[in-house]
Amino acid sequence: MTNDIRRIAVIGAGLMGHGIALEFAAFGYDVALHDRDAGQLARAQADIPIGLDRLRDLGRIDARTAAAASERIALGTDLVAAVAEADLIVEAASEDLDLKRTLFRRIDVAAPSRAILASNTSTFMPSQLAAATNRPDRVLVAHYFNPPHLLPLVELARGPATSDATIDTMRAFYRGIGKQPAVVQREALGFVGNRLQNALLREALAIVEAGIASPEDVDRIVKNGFGRRLAVAGPFEIADAGGVDVWLTVAGMLFPDLSTAAAPPAFAAEIVARGDHGLKTGRGFYDWTPESAAALRDRIGQGLAAIARLADARGDGPAE
Repeated sequence: MTNDIRRIAVIGAGLMGHGIALEFAAFGYDVALHDRDAGQLARAQADIPIGLDRLRDLGRIDARTAAAASERIALGTDLVAAVAEADLIVEAASEDLDLKRTLFRRIDVAAPSRAILASNTSTFMPSQLAAATNRPDRVLVAHYFNPPHLLPLVELARGPATSDATIDTMRAFYRGIGKQPAVVQREALGFVGNRLQNALLREALAIVEAGIASPEDVDRIVKNGFGRRLAVAGPFEIADAGGVDVWLTVAGMLFPDLSTAAAPPAFAAEIVARGDHGLKTGRGFYDWTPESAAALRDRIGQGLAAIARLADARGDGPAE
């Protein structure tokens, strides 16, 4: 159960890893944050107080807890030392299967036999990682969405050998720190969240490619239309609210006309080929200045905070 997890190691101190680590620390856990790159650890050390302040602003922790949480995070480049006493290890390294399998192999040898090994991968199957260990029953994917400390969802994706006890322990653990764990019962590429996101993105790209609407208007339609509903209700709840008969009729007309493209369209590939990767390069589907990029990040953060406060006011809890 939850009290089986006391000490945690997070492997990889990048965008996701440091956010995962700071949330664990904010809720009282001692965390070893490992990265082989000392420079990345230094950046994480600078970013951790910012993330803790955001949790404080959300009301999830108070100022005293935020100040104390940084002291619970030990940063280091020694992998063996990081996992030696851990009850839970969350791997958040780069999306490279060989790298992840090497890490899992090394962690399996160095970590206590009781430890659960989780990966934040959004790409690879749990069985691909479990095969590198001698504890496949204690291996799973714990897939977060960015920013990991602000979005409550964690997808717990089980492999064929993942035990019910491991899933039950992780579900109770995440609920204990205010997350919303959802179990993915069978291996599927992209799990659930990324499959749904990419289904929407494929149709959005097809709409722009066909000249039906611009990227700006597609975003406007999502943000000011059905996207607002999706912040408070899922697709099946929305279908029930509108009438399953109505949704079935609409789906019967639209499904044959929706994109079934097996690859992203050429215009999107050309954007990347030009070196335009979004906010980090100053241009993607839009042009970004440092000021407008910062404003978008702040708008997303403030929006997530507002949604979280609404959810708290409604008393939303994990669905059973």
